[in-house]
Amino acid sequence: MSGADRFLPGAIAIVQQAIQLDKDEKYQEAMDKYLEALERFMVALKYEKNPTRKEIIQQRVDGYMKRAEMLKQAMNDQKTADKKAAAAPVGAGGGDDDKSEADAEDKKLMGKLSDIILTKKPDIKWDDVAGLELAKRSLKETVILPVRFPDLFSGKRRPFGGILLYGPPGTGKSYLATAVASEADATFMSVSSSNLVSKWQGESERLVKTMFKMARDKIPTIIFVDEVDSLCSARGDGEAESSRRIKTEFLVQMQGVGKSKSGLLVLGATNIPWDIDAAMRRRFEKRVYIPLPGSYARSYMFHLNLGDTPHTLGAWGDEAIEAGKPENGKRSTNPNFTKLGETTEGYSGSDISVLVREALMEPVRLCQRSKFFRCDKYGKWHPCNEGDMLAKKMTIYDVPKNMLAVPPVTLDDFTSVITRCHASVAPSELKQFEKWTEEFGEEGA
Repeated sequence: MSGADRFLPGAIAIVQQAIQLDKDEKYQEAMDKYLEALERFMVALKYEKNPTRKEIIQQRVDGYMKRAEMLKQAMNDQKTADKKAAAAPVGAGGGDDDKSEADAEDKKLMGKLSDIILTKKPDIKWDDVAGLELAKRSLKETVILPVRFPDLFSGKRRPFGGILLYGPPGTGKSYLATAVASEADATFMSVSSSNLVSKWQGESERLVKTMFKMARDKIPTIIFVDEVDSLCSARGDGEAESSRRIKTEFLVQMQGVGKSKSGLLVLGATNIPWDIDAAMRRRFEKRVYIPLPGSYARSYMFHLNLGDTPHTLGAWGDEAIEAGKPENGKRSTNPNFTKLGETTEGYSGSDISVLVREALMEPVRLCQRSKFFRCDKYGKWHPCNEGDMLAKKMTIYDVPKNMLAVPPVTLDDFTSVITRCHASVAPSELKQFEKWTEEFGEEGA
């Protein structure tokens, strides 16, 4: 007996009870049974290996989920009508009071979610993201083109409604999302589990529903869910009921995303894609692998992270940028940056950022170690050797305030730092990502 067969009979029995209760118009009990059955179906789906059976189970899940949502909406409408009917004999103000109460509840939830809407665009462009050309192209096709050229997406051609960015930590998934927020002419909502999880029973599901309602009211909208696995991990037997309900509501709300010209994109990011629930994985129609950067991308990251800090590595220059484009199959014409890129195999973008910050501290450490300084004609003090003709024995703390000349960063500074700053991603982790990509994803570099 397969793992799925342990859960399917119980799920089918419960859903039959739900259908009967539904026919008897016992909607609250029916909805509870539908939700209970859905949880068992989701567990069965997790363990089912046969593609045909898996598709059949998925179709059942979608149908029962849709019916549960309809019952939930119908019951809410009925409660509202009952309240109005009960208040009518007392006076004319009952309906207004009920509406005011509902509006107050909606405003309360929207107030809790107000921080997730990005009001000021970050100053990050596509060119600030080194490499990842395929990932950027996918995002442009889904985010930029539908807004600027809606005629491109007519008939059966429609943009994807869900994109999952996955890969090792520090490879630029969240940075890509920030670039999307900057480049897209759309409302951008950045959300994490802390925004949606509430200690009050039932409020978490309402927050999820309110978030999607806010998004649909402001289309075109992008919902970016960082660490999406924390909200939509695979369901298990020992999971809390509140956690299951959040996931069920999330699945219901994402069901219609991407099915029409909704103008809504859900962009997810995760370091552990294999932990995501199978039903949620299916709703992310494109699953793009964000791998460790290649040699060219790493050398360009060194250039980007150095910024305008004085250094002796030489200019990158427009010519070097053009020659170093990955589609040309070339490298930067600056040998120093090329060398740095080649000697940091296995480093993530975050690793290189830390490495550069560490290298930027080397001139500061040199000044701290120095026992001799010399003064130039502008009154600036430079660290020097004892043999320098203008050397004066002193420490950095003897230098007048704001009169220290900080030495530029050198290639030797980077070489020294590389020997003690190691990559944070193990090769065994990369194999797990590559295997998952073969089964479910696509390359983004």
